[in-house]
Amino acid sequence: MNYCQRCCYPANAKPTIAFDDQGVCSGCRLHDARKQIDWKERETWFREIMEKYKAEGKKRGNIYDCVIAVSGGKDSFYQAWLAKQYGMNPLLVTFNHTFNTKVGIYNLQTMVKSLNLDLLRFTPNEESVRKISRHMVKTVGDCDWHSHAGIMTFPIRVAVQYNTPLIIWGEHGFADQTGMFNQNDMVEFTKKTRREHSMRGFEPEDLVGHEGLAEKDLGPYHYPSDEEIERVGLRGIYISNYFFWNGKAQAEFLIKNFNFRTAAQKDRTYNIYDKIDGFHQCGTHDYLKYLKFGYGRATDDASMDIRHGRMTREEGIEMVQKYDHVRPTDLDVYLKWVGLSEAELMGVVDTMRDQKIWQKDAAHKWQITDSIGNHINDPGAQTAKLPLDGDRGGYTANLPPYYWERDDQYIIL
Repeated sequence: MNYCQRCCYPANAKPTIAFDDQGVCSGCRLHDARKQIDWKERETWFREIMEKYKAEGKKRGNIYDCVIAVSGGKDSFYQAWLAKQYGMNPLLVTFNHTFNTKVGIYNLQTMVKSLNLDLLRFTPNEESVRKISRHMVKTVGDCDWHSHAGIMTFPIRVAVQYNTPLIIWGEHGFADQTGMFNQNDMVEFTKKTRREHSMRGFEPEDLVGHEGLAEKDLGPYHYPSDEEIERVGLRGIYISNYFFWNGKAQAEFLIKNFNFRTAAQKDRTYNIYDKIDGFHQCGTHDYLKYLKFGYGRATDDASMDIRHGRMTREEGIEMVQKYDHVRPTDLDVYLKWVGLSEAELMGVVDTMRDQKIWQKDAAHKWQITDSIGNHINDPGAQTAKLPLDGDRGGYTANLPPYYWERDDQYIIL
């Protein structure tokens, strides 16, 4: 398996990644390109967009200027705060994925109270979610399909209902992680991206009849029609096209100014400020990704920190080797809730393993054939290395200077 000579991503990283002649991945090259962007000019573009939609909202007699999908995480909190700085009155919209943490619920409540914004929160019934999760984990190895589908559908439905033509998203994850798009593409939200990536190629009608699922179980996941989208003039923009996205700096800003709370520690990564609103995100969901493709959340986090100059590649590889393989404690919670044994789940996942990285050994146990630990001293690694920028954040000690009390209480509601 080839690995990026600068960060920790393997050649089979999803949804797509490419390496150049120096062995550096497209995600790293995108990050390089971002350093050349005139962000003052981009901020001007963003301001013009905000003014345009404030005027449009006033013309339509709307209370809200835009819709923002929020959770209990740092990204959406920052999005909502930023929109307010430009005079916007957003309607905050939450699709409750049901796998909540106490700290995530606290942060969501803090966001609404401290920013004085309205929140519309939709909670699907638990039994329907259980059936969907059970079917999709068996079908594509995704325990969290309902969450992706809901988050990428409900805010659009709300925007149509409220005749509000602008939705503001945060970073474009596929672009920032693996360089799926060029920084100058100014990519915006599309139904096509939702279907192909967030929805794993499925629409709700494809699930009817499986695990006893009926149309009534899948109502929340139906996207508005093309005619409705066109009537409202709906548009979804990504803030990371207009501002240099730095999740760590944004988290620290929220901690300092709004008492944003992080996790105390995680099973599968050292990063305690990201993906904290749902216990599954850095647990079971990420573990399934590792079992299928041989890399997990620690690879994502380390690669981003390397690009920002907060971590050396050697330190990143150390974090990957420490965390990516770890069985999460919340797996037991998920298995009990969904009604599967671990053996049943592993039997399903085994059929989905990428055999370019996974092979069975003589004892018939799955092993990674070529881990990143074998690539610490690759010839191109020294040439591709970035300088550290001084913002180390306590990562090598795995104890950043901010955290909240240990919270092992997972909430399903």
